[in-house]
Amino acid sequence: MIAAAASNLPLPAVHAELRSEPRPELRPVIERRAAPDDRLIMAHDPLDPRCETMRALRTELLLRRESVDRASIVALLSPNPGEGRSLMAAELAIAFAQTGRPTLLVDADLRRPQQHQLFGAANRHGLAQALGQGEVPLLQPVHGLPQMSLLTAGLVPGDPLELLSSRRFAALLDGWRTEFEFVVIDTAPVGLYADGLAVASLVGRVLALSRARHTSSRDLRDMLRRLAATRSQILGAVISHF
Repeated sequence: MIAAAASNLPLPAVHAELRSEPRPELRPVIERRAAPDDRLIMAHDPLDPRCETMRALRTELLLRRESVDRASIVALLSPNPGEGRSLMAAELAIAFAQTGRPTLLVDADLRRPQQHQLFGAANRHGLAQALGQGEVPLLQPVHGLPQMSLLTAGLVPGDPLELLSSRRFAALLDGWRTEFEFVVIDTAPVGLYADGLAVASLVGRVLALSRARHTSSRDLRDMLRRLAATRSQILGAVISHF
């Protein structure tokens, strides 16, 4: 199960100015249709208690939308591996897509990506290739979810942090804000890499994830301290139980 609690702490507004290069082409080049595997209960068993919790989290995020005219983009961050971050990112994106709103799931964990495995998706051309080689992002359709698209991480690059801090990534984010209604971004664990902080600084809106009886309070406090430097808005704290 998942317990979610919205943060009540006053947080500074994000006023980061992004000077990005011309917007890359956004239309997908389709190789094959991805399909949620059995771990993604949100796609297969809507009566499962976990699904009701995800729908409650979805509602909380809908209430915190910045604008109905631009996509709501949220990055999921957690301190360590094994805390359920990729699974939650996938199920949250599925929950948004099930409302009939165009939704994009982006795997920005360029260290040990998981989304292509969760969806049985092609992964030779993904976010890393769009950022590093200027390729058109391969946005894959998802079987059974006509409003959902998936951008996998692609082949693991040698310079993940530099790619996720780049103007090209800022330009992609800006384009997705007009292309979709919701964008969910998976990231690498903050306790090991600074990649998630780079994503947070560009996105500006974050869900902080921890795992019961797994994530130490010290690791969580350290992540929140480092997040404060990005001036991102923490939309809520989520505790996973599995």
